[in-house]
Amino acid sequence: MIIRTLCERKEVTIIEAEACKDHIHLLVSIPPKLSVSSFMGYLKGKSSLMIFERHANLKYRYGNRVFWAKGYYVSTVGKNKRKIEEYIRNQIQEDMISDQITINEYIDPFKG
Repeated sequence: MIIRTLCERKEVTIIEAEACKDHIHLLVSIPPKLSVSSFMGYLKGKSSLMIFERHANLKYRYGNRVFWAKGYYVSTVGKNKRKIEEYIRNQIQEDMISDQITINEYIDPFKG
């Protein structure tokens, strides 16, 4: 809801989105008057303020009030828009499969 509200304020259209446990995938249409970097700065900055405002207990977990990672990945979309939409839709299942595969990595073979 927070990300949707912030996108609407900047006239950014969310085409596809998926929130995973530790990251978010967004396929958005940003108007030409707005640069990608300024939008991402706005989105990450305002959303973290709104999250801390709504969930005051997170201030203790994230004492320095840094909620998002410093970086982000951005790519322009052309003919492969449908592939990216499909990738985002399937991201939750991919993460669950990945978590199941890596579960065995945390077992110490010397302790059983």
